[in-house]
Amino acid sequence: MKAYQQHTWSWDINGLSMHSYTVVKWPPAFKSVGFGEDEYAQILKTTLEMDDLIKKHSAIMDKYDPQKKVALVVDEWGGWYAPLPDTNPGFLVQQNSLRDAILAALNINIFARHADRVRGANIAQMINVLQAMILTDHEKMVLTPTYYVYKMYVPFQDSTFVPVTFDAGSYKHGEFNLPRLDAMAVKSKDGKLWVEITNVDPHQAAEVELTVTGTNAKSASGETLTAPKVDSVNTFEAPNTVVPKPISARAQGGKLILQLEPKSVTVVSVEQ
Repeated sequence: MKAYQQHTWSWDINGLSMHSYTVVKWPPAFKSVGFGEDEYAQILKTTLEMDDLIKKHSAIMDKYDPQKKVALVVDEWGGWYAPLPDTNPGFLVQQNSLRDAILAALNINIFARHADRVRGANIAQMINVLQAMILTDHEKMVLTPTYYVYKMYVPFQDSTFVPVTFDAGSYKHGEFNLPRLDAMAVKSKDGKLWVEITNVDPHQAAEVELTVTGTNAKSASGETLTAPKVDSVNTFEAPNTVVPKPISARAQGGKLILQLEPKSVTVVSVEQ
């Protein structure tokens, strides 16, 4: 008879991978262009489920890893729609609209709020596939609304999360009820305070009073991203339909007043 030696194996885990696309229907059936407010509201309502999904994963991980040594890595996320007509379905080619810019901002803010556990999050994909940042056709190239959101968020990299409180309000459309506003703030490495505010409502502008606790904010300036319609896109023929434009706040009574356009993503730095 042979004697068998028992071995105990152990592994060090650096991160737990989680994939979650905003799909709604499978196979993906929602259009990436030429859609209406029903699809706009339903997609954004669905993408907000990312918050609960992270909370559920985090609760389980906290039970076995209370010191949060293992990262939760959302290494595939983004909008997944029906392939564009006359394209190879396997190539997952879709357009990228203002709706996707708002979807990206909402998700980035969710990840930031869970930064104690979520220490990596990668949109899928980068070029020509799903919620891409760049679309190409041979020698032609166009930047998407999602690209501009990522560019606007660059000052948030390697920054310190700053808690914010705000009245989100409501955006209602048919059976869908979403928070009207979303916001996030950070202090960058150079000490600047940066604030992001998303106005989900496609019809109503929002006036926001910004107060910085413990200091008298003097001014705020930055960029805002919006477009004529929720399904506005950048094309090779019209690459500047959805691009950021400057925005600034006015000081009034010790507060900063920001006028946010409907269906917009806004990032400003606050001068104190």
